[in-house]
Amino acid sequence: MTIRELASNEWSNLPIPMLLVDDRGQVIASNPQAKERFENRFDQLIEAVENEEEKVEIDGHHFIVEQYEHDSMANYYFYLFFPAVHHGEQYEKMERELHSLLENSYDAIYITDAEGKTLKTNHAIERITNIPKEYYIGKNVNQLVKRGILEDPVTFKVVKEKKPVTVYQRGKGNTEIMLTGSPVFNEKGEVEKVITNIRDMTDLKQLRDELQKIRELNSFYKSQLNNIQATPDVTNDVVCESEEMKSIFLTGERVANIDATILVLGETGVGKDVFAKHVHEHSPRSEKGEFIKINCGAIPASLLESELFGYEAGAFSGAQKDGKAGMFELANNGTLFLDEVGELPLELQVKLLRVLQEGELRRIGSTTTKWIDVRVIVATNRDLKKMVREGEFREDLYYRINVIPIHIPPLRDRREDILSMIDFYLQKYNQKYDVNKQFSEEILNFFYRLHWQGNVRELANLVERLVVTIPTTMIDMSDLPADLYEDTEKGSPLQGMTTLQEATESSEKALLKKALTRYKNTYKIAEVLGTSQATIVRKLKKYQLS
Repeated sequence: MTIRELASNEWSNLPIPMLLVDDRGQVIASNPQAKERFENRFDQLIEAVENEEEKVEIDGHHFIVEQYEHDSMANYYFYLFFPAVHHGEQYEKMERELHSLLENSYDAIYITDAEGKTLKTNHAIERITNIPKEYYIGKNVNQLVKRGILEDPVTFKVVKEKKPVTVYQRGKGNTEIMLTGSPVFNEKGEVEKVITNIRDMTDLKQLRDELQKIRELNSFYKSQLNNIQATPDVTNDVVCESEEMKSIFLTGERVANIDATILVLGETGVGKDVFAKHVHEHSPRSEKGEFIKINCGAIPASLLESELFGYEAGAFSGAQKDGKAGMFELANNGTLFLDEVGELPLELQVKLLRVLQEGELRRIGSTTTKWIDVRVIVATNRDLKKMVREGEFREDLYYRINVIPIHIPPLRDRREDILSMIDFYLQKYNQKYDVNKQFSEEILNFFYRLHWQGNVRELANLVERLVVTIPTTMIDMSDLPADLYEDTEKGSPLQGMTTLQEATESSEKALLKKALTRYKNTYKIAEVLGTSQATIVRKLKKYQLS
């Protein structure tokens, strides 16, 4: 194969012109692209190359020439001709890109020379000033000031200070405009042009004002929500009508974020566990851990230690082979509610004190300690101070758990809650057993006066008992169990009532308050209670209800 054939085959697919030249300057071979572009002007090209010209021009087209020596053919050179973009084309391309950049800017772009003569601007200036952009071209900024279009031109400040300058001014229609001028320097370091960015701040100001209004409204709603949360009527299983109970649950919510131990005091059945769970649900721990409850009086002393603190495998006969986590471990990152803490044996009180003070525990049969993070709430119906005096309860543990004492009063001392609780449990058990039972007005009055020795627990059990056992829809006095009358006589149902009138007024007030929560207007209340609307209005005014 000849050199000419070799070159033609090797370079025939090149997309650019190629010439193969020997050391005497003779063209030995060329590819089709070279023949098409240069025809019979090879000598002109070789002459330009020998004169060391980096660029050649053929018929108005410019080419950049690069020379390569072929590895396998000595004294032969390849000349490649790369098309060069004409400077005029490059300028036109840059001009199009600059124009597109200006016109697509949301802000107005205003370009002047150092003397303030307007050279270029974009359509955005028409939106801001309501004046066609062609009006500005060629005009000096001083003319715009005289016409009132500009108040304080930034151009001359930029020329003087030789750095970006920002000014604010009022535009037409009480708009607020921000002008930021930036200098363009020549090779001597002098300001040659000033590019000013003009931004209409009106929209931003409106957004800022709206954001401020939203923040104020959010603060208002937040305060209202806090007020609602501060005085809950019904929250899950919590029913509050009396001001005393509302204050107690509000205190619980306030200390929910504090990990100090809470001591809940009160008779059996007043709802100490409900209060403890309410505190947990309003604390950050409700998102990280569980609410674990254990009744210290319901578990034999021999088993209580393992239930509280857990045990290792083989700790005692009958123990699970893998060991068992105690209640403290299960409540890690959450809340542990120790009910009837007064029943805790003295030997376990020492171990409980260590957990509360050090935040660590040791399982039965273990030689290592575990760190735990538990919020502890304890409750009792016993007089712990008396137990301390009698040596039945450790004094140091008493002061350790009595950080935040909360006393929940018995139901008979907060009669405003009685009818609301009856209604709550009636709805609960109606739904549970798929029935629609109702209490007569007479039985509601009786419930209101009842002593409720067993407090909320007795009330809930009685309502469930009546819903389940009474076949008729309406439940009245004849359906009450006989032992309830005996308890009523023993418990003095009129305890705390000095006169019959007081008892009647208290009952009326409670009924009206309950009716207000259920019905929207006084006409409906009057219809349900079997009296006139005028009487209802007068009674509401008398008891200051609305």
